[in-house]
Amino acid sequence: MSHQATELAELVEQQGRNKKRTEIIAVTSGKGGVGKSNISANLAYTLCKMGYKVAAFDADIGLANLDLIFGVKAHKNILNVLKGECELKDIVIPVENGLYLIPGDSGDEIFNYITEDSVARLVNEGSGVLSDIDFLVIDTGAGIGGLTQKFLDASDMLIVVTMPDPSAITDAYAAIKVNAKKRNSIFMILNMVKSAKEAENVYLRMKQIAYKNMCSLSLEFLGYIQSSPSVSSATRGRTLFSRVDPSDQSSLQLRDIARQILSKRERKMLVEEKSGFGGFFQRLLKYL
Repeated sequence: MSHQATELAELVEQQGRNKKRTEIIAVTSGKGGVGKSNISANLAYTLCKMGYKVAAFDADIGLANLDLIFGVKAHKNILNVLKGECELKDIVIPVENGLYLIPGDSGDEIFNYITEDSVARLVNEGSGVLSDIDFLVIDTGAGIGGLTQKFLDASDMLIVVTMPDPSAITDAYAAIKVNAKKRNSIFMILNMVKSAKEAENVYLRMKQIAYKNMCSLSLEFLGYIQSSPSVSSATRGRTLFSRVDPSDQSSLQLRDIARQILSKRERKMLVEEKSGFGGFFQRLLKYL
């Protein structure tokens, strides 16, 4: 009996060591046109190339286009799954080994079908390929609309992407202010900057203003991506700049950002919560 108890204890310990927790990263922006979706897709790809299992979820309601950036064809999306028209495995698209895309729907109809029954089905169906993902990168819509906010609230890490343009900075600040009411830590990425100095100056100005009005907020700088012909060419060609030219400065800068994310990785999910993609919708249900 003692021997069996020891074996059982070892088995439980091993199961605990092997159990993965999915880090849910939501990428948003105050306005469109700052490269948010491009960064979401390339970040997911970069994390995958660093040895992690990653899924990218296209939750940009109204402009779901990650399939175009990844260069894949989506025939069905998450709305079809929630409606019960197909299973989760039918819509998951393998982009590369260890990288998957969950296509979204270009409309807010999705929220009409997020119910206890549909989420329970997602949790069960997600026990396959998406159950042990390390990261779920969610490309959300721009702005501070109510629908986008639900995805942001259900995430572990919130990244606000902006660029050194006055209107973009103003809108990014608005997004930070809204989300600071519900979380103490928000992260920033500066895109399309001319230099590291410009990125740092924009961040420091934003931080100074934020700390005056949001005393409990920790606004952290993840890094920046400089404008480059490689990024411009990849964007026009609807492809991943980090895959086309991995040695370009922009690809290396994004890799630095990924390292920052890994260094700040925190596990905030409760033990009883499901992990993986289904677990995200289980958490999302609480905010609806």
